[in-house]
Amino acid sequence: MKNLPAPEIWFITGSQHLYGEGPLRQVAANSREIVAGLNASSRIPLNVVFKPVLTRPEEIRALCLEANSSPACAGLIVWCHTFSPSKMWINGLLQLRKPVLHLATQFNRDLPWSEIDMDFMNLNQAAHGDREHGYIHTRLRLPRKVVVGHWSDEEVQDRVAAWMRVTRAWCDWQGGKFVRFGDNMRYVAVTEGDKVAAEARFGFSVNTHGIGDLGAAMNEVEETAITALCEEYESLYSVAASLRKGGERHEALRYNARQELGMRAFLEAGSFLGFTDTFEDLHGMKQLPGLAVQRLMAEGYGFAGEGDWKTAALVRAMKVMAGDLPGGTSFMEDYTYELNPAGQLVLGSHMLEVCPSIAQGKPSIEIHPLGIGGKDDPARLVFDAHAGPAINVAMMDLGNRFRILVNEVDAIAPPHPLPKLPVARAVWKCRPDLKTAVASWIYAGGTHHTGFSYSVTAEHIEDLAEIAGVEVAIIDAKTELRDFKQQLRNNEIYYHIAPGLGRL
Repeated sequence: MKNLPAPEIWFITGSQHLYGEGPLRQVAANSREIVAGLNASSRIPLNVVFKPVLTRPEEIRALCLEANSSPACAGLIVWCHTFSPSKMWINGLLQLRKPVLHLATQFNRDLPWSEIDMDFMNLNQAAHGDREHGYIHTRLRLPRKVVVGHWSDEEVQDRVAAWMRVTRAWCDWQGGKFVRFGDNMRYVAVTEGDKVAAEARFGFSVNTHGIGDLGAAMNEVEETAITALCEEYESLYSVAASLRKGGERHEALRYNARQELGMRAFLEAGSFLGFTDTFEDLHGMKQLPGLAVQRLMAEGYGFAGEGDWKTAALVRAMKVMAGDLPGGTSFMEDYTYELNPAGQLVLGSHMLEVCPSIAQGKPSIEIHPLGIGGKDDPARLVFDAHAGPAINVAMMDLGNRFRILVNEVDAIAPPHPLPKLPVARAVWKCRPDLKTAVASWIYAGGTHHTGFSYSVTAEHIEDLAEIAGVEVAIIDAKTELRDFKQQLRNNEIYYHIAPGLGRL
């Protein structure tokens, strides 16, 4: 994946000076060993950096300010080896703007029952310190993730790793830029939203460039580069005979290569993390980009159609979360249903733009009429998505707040061939079932555009919502429609009141 950020996580240990120099040296040594153990684990995706043990309010505040100003620091893991009185942390935590994970662990996994004395108890009272930490975090309404268990436990490391992948995505969003090539699809409500509120809440900006700006970049592409890219297509994919060199439609493939090279140059020059387009705004372009968008998405760019900048940003974040994980992540849309009582399914796709990272087998490049938009026939990658558990995620602007919505699903191989559907597609079963999931999605105001991923889990999305301070609603195997509707009603009240609570 291109442009995958590699920030670091700071490991912060709390204690107090009353323990004396000897115990504090032991606290520091134990903390260093935990950091080394985390860094040695193949499950941990980011480098963990040991920071000196904090025992005074001035040290804590300085550390929090340093974390805020450090572009390398994506977040803090906070641990109390002993007991760190929580009033010392108030001024620092009130300044802190980086994500926090509270690791409720202890240095030793097993208690040395026959050797326990008061010196051992004084040094190893993380259970005591964790509760003090938990109180002040809650008192200050500090968004954080709490992970409980021994630091060497694989399940603990997996939960820490999930949070790290989300902090990597959050770090990527801060100051990130997304470009809209043209405006959104006319009269569509859900793709609209408050870009100012989004930048204030999530940290990324969204701005529009005219298609003429993209066209200028495309016009600068050299013919030799187009030829080389067409050769790359033929080496990677099953290319339709008519599109191959010498075929009657080869010029269409060359035009797609020009689109890809021009779009990539534009995105790189502007340091953009993702983009949108729409078939209603293609002035000066012969085709709606298909293959070009799919390949750029596979490199890690966020994308959504019809000017849907929220989903483009979401897809980018999900790709960053999943950067070191197998499975794939794509822009997606619920298109149509199989409503047979014997097996109810969703057929997901889009006009052209589904990412080949989720493909089962080798995709083919084909050219077919789009049937909408009145432009030339575009080339596109055609494939079936592979089977496996996945999630569908949407982000909506509800006016007074943002909501992130998740449905856990199970992708399957298409139960029947699709010989006349010339686009990439995925088929899945909704959890708990189609009727409950779709009704819940509609009650929640879920969008028709989503981020679809085999790599990202509901836990990742919950962590993202926690860091951002936005609502998250999960539709999973345990969802009951009546309870889900009540949860949405309760959230309306909570998110109306919560901003007034502040952090004091």
